[in-house]
Amino acid sequence: MTPQPEDQADLSFWLRLDQFLARLRPHRAPLSLVVDAGVVMLAWNVTYLFRLGFERWLSARPGYDVWVMLGIVTAYLIGFIALRVPQGMWRFSGFGDIKRLALACAMAGLGSAVVVLMLQLTAVPRAVLALHPVVALMGLALARLAYRMLYEHARRRITGSDVEVKRAIVLGAGEAARRLIAGIQHQGWQVIGLLDDDPAKQGARIAGVPVLGPLEAVQDKAVRGVATHLIVAMPAARGAQRRRAFELAAPAGLPVLTVPSAAELHTGRSGIERVRDIEPEDLLGREPVQLDEAGIAEVLSGKTVLVTGAGGSIGSELCRQLAMYGPARLVLLEQSEFNLYSIEQALSASFPQLPLVRLVGDVKDLDATREVFSRWRPQVVFHAAAYKHVPLMEEHNAWAALRNNTLGTCHAAMAAAECGAERFVLISTDKAVNPTNVMGASKRAAERVVSALAQRHPNTRFMAVRFGNVLGSSGSVIPKFKEQIAQGGPVTVTHPDIIRYFMTIPEAARLVLQAAAIGDSGQVLVLDMGEPVRIVDLARDMIRLSGHALDEIAIVFSGLRPGEKLYEELLADADTTLPTTVSRLRVARLHDEDAAAVLDWVQRIAGSGRLDDSAVRERLRELVPEYREA
Repeated sequence: MTPQPEDQADLSFWLRLDQFLARLRPHRAPLSLVVDAGVVMLAWNVTYLFRLGFERWLSARPGYDVWVMLGIVTAYLIGFIALRVPQGMWRFSGFGDIKRLALACAMAGLGSAVVVLMLQLTAVPRAVLALHPVVALMGLALARLAYRMLYEHARRRITGSDVEVKRAIVLGAGEAARRLIAGIQHQGWQVIGLLDDDPAKQGARIAGVPVLGPLEAVQDKAVRGVATHLIVAMPAARGAQRRRAFELAAPAGLPVLTVPSAAELHTGRSGIERVRDIEPEDLLGREPVQLDEAGIAEVLSGKTVLVTGAGGSIGSELCRQLAMYGPARLVLLEQSEFNLYSIEQALSASFPQLPLVRLVGDVKDLDATREVFSRWRPQVVFHAAAYKHVPLMEEHNAWAALRNNTLGTCHAAMAAAECGAERFVLISTDKAVNPTNVMGASKRAAERVVSALAQRHPNTRFMAVRFGNVLGSSGSVIPKFKEQIAQGGPVTVTHPDIIRYFMTIPEAARLVLQAAAIGDSGQVLVLDMGEPVRIVDLARDMIRLSGHALDEIAIVFSGLRPGEKLYEELLADADTTLPTTVSRLRVARLHDEDAAAVLDWVQRIAGSGRLDDSAVRERLRELVPEYREA
């Protein structure tokens, strides 16, 4: 239904009124004192009128009454300041504010009456002195009530509900901004201005909203005006351009939101009007991955694909990406019942035609793993099951890490070879390079096991894919930082110089699929992780983009945890890499494996029984001589 002109004019009036009131709020305390002083003076005159009537309320006053009134007003203002009445927000006035006003009026009224009587100013009626605090309290309360009613009425006319009006400056003045304005105006949002670097748009109006200047103008307080939020509406911009917009917006001290990215819009997960908080992946500024879609489809389409750890962070995203290439069947192998249920529900909703096999299982159980592979005969296997939390695996859980990450990999790889699988892909980690912790050493041992099996089973392509930290995965720092910021801090960072490589979960999953399509047996493929990120800089960005100043939420350095390094590597010093047809994938050329020695080591570990932490470290050093405890 198209709004009528009179409705538009009415809405425009209330929008202007809301902006006017918003401009007054920074000066709330002095304005409150001025208005309250006027109300107290009016109450003094009303009290005289009530006591003496219309005929005498002016003529019967003493000549010094004006000075008495000014003294009483001063006493009231002192009482208001002492009880912090001016700090109250009138649009939220309630019983607590009335109690403070009543106490202030009682104190000021009593004090004023005592002073007037002591000075023997007998011409001032005692009834006026007694009634004035009551009339003043009524006037003060009515002023606040009237303001709150006006504010709430304006809010309802603007938003159609009782939600708070949110005023936004939008960075970007293209098609996305136009659609955003149309989509959020009935959700409690008011777009008061646009910013764009295009010179042709300066001074123009888009959907009735003015373009106020280039993106840098967001740092000008006069341009921001009464804005409560900043929204970045540049979904089609390159990653570096979006990151620049976020960096310009961060110091403004306002919450920064964004429209969904081009990738999110493409997948249909969100509409342009569904603004969201800035996620750390928005800050990476990475360009979308360009894949050989035809090559991946040739490997996966019409095949039976099995994913271990299918309900984990990487495994679940792998399943979503795999489903788009039309496998004949997707076998989900997961240790956690809840995680298996969650990914099964998500896939069933998004890909109802895809046949799913949902299996609760554990790769540490060799016989059960063999039975699963023998029954379902997967042609492509992605092995994502792993324990990956470094400090947790370092203390009291070293044996669990060795059994799951190394022996479990061996079990899954052997079962894949025995059932005639075409490809087996191990999801590895940058912590496997020159490892300083049990988790990294167990994953490097798994890489060596896979390389050894590649020599023994030439009919199956065995490969490993090595990458760094994945944003938003379970156990990552991002959810922890968000929770700490929401609680008001402090944000804990282990060391001021610690750096990590980061990648988004969807990006990592897509590159894993690409690696599966182009990798040869025995190779370790390395994902291009871009530039490393200082964790403390990431924490500062998240604090500022949440609308807080850096001095509001402290950053505390807690010290490196057991097994943790200041920096991670994707390649060891002795390794070399070769380019592939995909720009973000390289092949690590490692030294040739002594397959017999590696598999003999596996047999000894499997038959040894449970080992304590120190024994696990000794066994890992036998196969991974570069392993050095931090």
